[in-house]
Amino acid sequence: MNKWMCLMVAMVTLSACKPQDDQQKGESKMDLTVTSTAFEDGQMIPSKYTADGQDISPPLAWQGAPDGTKSIALINDDPDAPMGTWVHWLVWNIPPDATGLDEDTPPDAELADGSRQGTADFGRTGYGGPAPPSGVHRYFFKVYALDTMLDLPAGATKPQLEKAMAGHILAQGQLMGRYTREK
Repeated sequence: MNKWMCLMVAMVTLSACKPQDDQQKGESKMDLTVTSTAFEDGQMIPSKYTADGQDISPPLAWQGAPDGTKSIALINDDPDAPMGTWVHWLVWNIPPDATGLDEDTPPDAELADGSRQGTADFGRTGYGGPAPPSGVHRYFFKVYALDTMLDLPAGATKPQLEKAMAGHILAQGQLMGRYTREK
């Protein structure tokens, strides 16, 4: 066997040893469907849900959480912010049988159902609506089905939440809305 053939055999053998199942790598195999009655995926977020309006959280719904889901988490952020991704809302330990969050979710650090909210980049817990300095920004509402309840105190930050979720994501989905301020 020439050395190129040996190299090819070695590469095929090594790739066969890598985990092929996304679940083994802690990545999502299944998808959640995330929707809102306030706006459709890719469409404009009504000003009611922004800093220019009532600045209340939009209603969100999801479906498709797989068996074994122990909790749900939400990360809402804007990757188009001039200083890097801006975090608007963090919620975790949402009960596994929940199918959404109501409009105008209170900004309490801990909600009545045991869900906890983190500190957004506005420096407070709860939802903070879009307020882009210029242009059209995208706002992602990312929902995760987790195989555990997170041992994370209310007020935690996005990096802390992502670290706690690592290796526990069973399924995920997202809804993206856009917003620009009128001149």
